[in-house]
Amino acid sequence: MVAAGVYAGGRRINDIAIDEAGQWASRPDHVVWIGLFEPSQALLRRVQAQFHLHDLAIEDAGKAHQAPKLEQYGDGIFVVARTAQMVDGQIAFGETHLFLGRGYVVSVRHGASVSYSAVREHTEACPKVLAHGEDYILYAILDFIADNYQPVLAAIHAEVEGIEDTVFGTPPGQTDVHRLYLLRRDLLRLRNAAVPLIDVCSRLEHAEVVAIDAAMQPLFRDVGDHLKRAREDIDALREVLAFAFEASLMTGQAEQNVITRRLAAWAGILAVPTAIAGIYGMNFEHMPELGWKYGYFLVLGLIAGVCGALYYRFRKAGWL
Repeated sequence: MVAAGVYAGGRRINDIAIDEAGQWASRPDHVVWIGLFEPSQALLRRVQAQFHLHDLAIEDAGKAHQAPKLEQYGDGIFVVARTAQMVDGQIAFGETHLFLGRGYVVSVRHGASVSYSAVREHTEACPKVLAHGEDYILYAILDFIADNYQPVLAAIHAEVEGIEDTVFGTPPGQTDVHRLYLLRRDLLRLRNAAVPLIDVCSRLEHAEVVAIDAAMQPLFRDVGDHLKRAREDIDALREVLAFAFEASLMTGQAEQNVITRRLAAWAGILAVPTAIAGIYGMNFEHMPELGWKYGYFLVLGLIAGVCGALYYRFRKAGWL
């Protein structure tokens, strides 16, 4: 358990134990906010007993590998969101599972995820908006998750700009091509994490699952707008990486073609002396030039002349 507190009128009253949460949540105008990080099954069952959470939701919350979604169980909802952050130059993904009902909010974090202590501090500093209760807490967490996609996209954007600057400068190595592939794969995973949350925010905005305070509904639309911009940035970066990947392959193929033409040109030049030497190396007794006084020098001159002419033609054609 990371934190567990009870709020009334937008102000924190007290820290509480898990076994007291249900009693506090049942009081009018009180909200219990519990934060958990990779909890044990026993701890989840204790939380379930306090708020009468559904077994299927508890089962999902105990496992990380859930798709982003919003589900309703009775008077409560269960939201799954995917988180992302940069760790050692790589995108690390995590999950946040949110339980929300009248008088309580429970967040369960798995894997790579920035602590929500900053969200708690920010909301506690604004008692007027925190007075909206669990609806505002849900908004604050989803907004924090959406905003944390931006540093990841900014880091990838900076790396993509560096790749664009070098892709035409030097022939790409296998490491560069491998990095391009990994970036495109990670961006696809990031898109799969962000885009389903747009539908979640839309359903919350229109109160399709539970009655969301009318004053809070535009806030969920704002989170959806952030996610749509993130989707557009992801799609743009994936397009740039696709062009860079294709350009790197075309650059490599062009370099191979240049080398192939150069080797073919030298092979054609060397074929002339090879062919002439092969002819005069045959062991026949009667050959026209064998008894001629100037035959050797004529053959050397012929080889030099033909090779020079071929070199000139290949050079003019750009093969050498």
